Amino acid sequence: MKLRPLPLALSLLLALTSIGAAQEPSFAPLFNGKDLTNFKAEESKDFWRVENGVLVGENNAALKANYLWTTKDYSDFVVEFDVRWKGTTERGVDTGVEMRSPKIQLQLGISGSLKVDMSGSFYTGGKPAYPEEGQAKEAKTLMHPEGEWNTFRIQAKGNTFTCWINGKKASEYTDPKFSGAAPIGLQIHGNVLMKCEYRNLRIAEL
Repeated sequence: MKLRPLPLALSLLLALTSIGAAQEPSFAPLFNGKDLTNFKAEESKDFWRVENGVLVGENNAALKANYLWTTKDYSDFVVEFDVRWKGTTERGVDTGVEMRSPKIQLQLGISGSLKVDMSGSFYTGGKPAYPEEGQAKEAKTLMHPEGEWNTFRIQAKGNTFTCWINGKKASEYTDPKFSGAAPIGLQIHGNVLMKCEYRNLRIAEL
């Protein structure tokens, strides 16, 4: 039986699908949905817990700050997660994902210094703390309302840091200063009554 050649459009679709699959990195769970394996749990047990497969971070009674650090250092990587948060005061939630050495952070929620929502923007701690080229200026149009789940993807590759929100590119920042491998940290900001939750947290090393 002679096989008929595939239509050109179908051939192109299969080729593009194959290329896309080849380019997608190989992910592994960073949070297993059960406990704080892969994290420095002892240092953060007063702030982080697991409830119904969700990683929950919340201030302690003294409103102290905390980072839930990975046990492993990462250099080039892609990390993906679903996150939601809710503040119980007018200040809202000031949190984020810390990476590399020296530290650079992907902001989630309200900036304590700027008093505005800077979700998806890169915080460097310098002057300016949020470089304009690293700001997610359209984040509000990409995100669901506060309290609902949003999917974030962060890529650190070489000197460039990129963030996607719900599948759309939100920000990108390039700076050779932040080049060292380091643990990844999930922040609980001090002096802010807040709660943040993560699920489907996974990582791929590049």
